[in-house]
Amino acid sequence: MSRKDLVLALLVPCLLGFGFVIAKPAMESFPPILLNGLRWSLSGLLMCYFFPFPKNFIKQMFAISIIGGSVQYSLSFYGLNILDGASATLFVQAEIPFGILIAYFLLGEKTPLKNIIGIIIAFIGVIILTGSPNLEGRIIGVFILLSGTLIWSFAQVLAKPISKEIGGLALTAWLGVIAGPLTIITSFFIEGNTYNQIVNASINTWAIVVYLGIIMNIIAYSAWYHLLG
Repeated sequence: MSRKDLVLALLVPCLLGFGFVIAKPAMESFPPILLNGLRWSLSGLLMCYFFPFPKNFIKQMFAISIIGGSVQYSLSFYGLNILDGASATLFVQAEIPFGILIAYFLLGEKTPLKNIIGIIIAFIGVIILTGSPNLEGRIIGVFILLSGTLIWSFAQVLAKPISKEIGGLALTAWLGVIAGPLTIITSFFIEGNTYNQIVNASINTWAIVVYLGIIMNIIAYSAWYHLLG
């Protein structure tokens, strides 16, 4: 791994983790699915003009957008809305062992012994954390959040070959174009009152949306997909 890639690998979890935490207060104005749809729509709108549509990967792009954009983050944000920010941030790290397992079964990537030990320790940590007193009565939130992390890991395995072909920036751009509107439409039917929630949101809430759409999506996810490729 080059020095640049190492810096990116360290930067990505910092940007994603901070965005995940500040998303929680934004859900006082925007419900989880709508918040997710707005951030993806913003990143897609800002980026799509710079990259041609990857017409050779239409089916794969729709699959990744729905699985890794609409469904996954809607579940993760719903889990975050139920749990406290610190616990949710720890649970979301289950993406790593889930990703290793899925890459092993779907891509045939070898798993070194140290990774197997790490997976075991990680899941023991999840079990211990689930029994924390501050999570009493919130197990449904844990289940929803862990479901989101599992789906995210699956989506990244699907995204890996495409990110190698078109690059991380282009992949992030067109994921936003597809996932954003689909998620907002889903929010309209499930959460309702979409128009009023958008027009009545505060400046601080929109500032969080901007962070999620630009810093978390455009910068962090583009860097992540570059590394994944």
